[in-house]
Amino acid sequence: MSALLFGSISSIADTSEIQRAAFNEAFAEHGLDWQWDRDDYRSRLDRAGGADRIAQEARRRGEDVDAAAVHGTKSRIFREKLRTGGAAPRDGVLDTLRAAKDHGWKVGFVTTTSRDNVLAVIEALGPAVGPDDFDVVVATDSVDAPKPDPAAYTFALQALGEDAASAVAIEDNPDGVRAAAAAGVTCLAFPNENTAAVDFPDAARRVERLAADDVTALAA
Repeated sequence: MSALLFGSISSIADTSEIQRAAFNEAFAEHGLDWQWDRDDYRSRLDRAGGADRIAQEARRRGEDVDAAAVHGTKSRIFREKLRTGGAAPRDGVLDTLRAAKDHGWKVGFVTTTSRDNVLAVIEALGPAVGPDDFDVVVATDSVDAPKPDPAAYTFALQALGEDAASAVAIEDNPDGVRAAAAAGVTCLAFPNENTAAVDFPDAARRVERLAADDVTALAA
């Protein structure tokens, strides 16, 4: 094993509830009488893509909504919440990052969210986690296709100069796991608080707490 690839934002910091609150505030700001409670939000997390979730909600309600504009507002609110409230690394993430350095693994942050959102999360995690912890950061400006397309993982592997067989990915949602698997990367499912009830059929293993031993065991 020579590369460790963290997937979606919530594979490092569980921002799922911050995201849900940002969606609801964005709906209100755009004059939409929508409100996603936790059950509503969880039911929409089997697929990746916030703008797609908004568009699907509009179709379901028969409303004409600029999903991209609402999602842009949601992303701005999300970043504001991170700046004011901060974020904490998930259980075991810091130990796993330290183990990666000890083993000489290359580390990637492989998302298909906006670079501004990714950088906001890294900043909110400082000084425990910083930009120097990642050898490559993949965002929407890196690839044309979102997960579950494997493009983000293919891009990361090429940027790192690594083969899929030498990497392990960590993902918190099914589309992220599908993307890693489609790229030929063994994936560890590490669900967040709002994806805990979701199935991960494409994952090689599922854990509730991250540990470097679990990662190396998959590589072996």
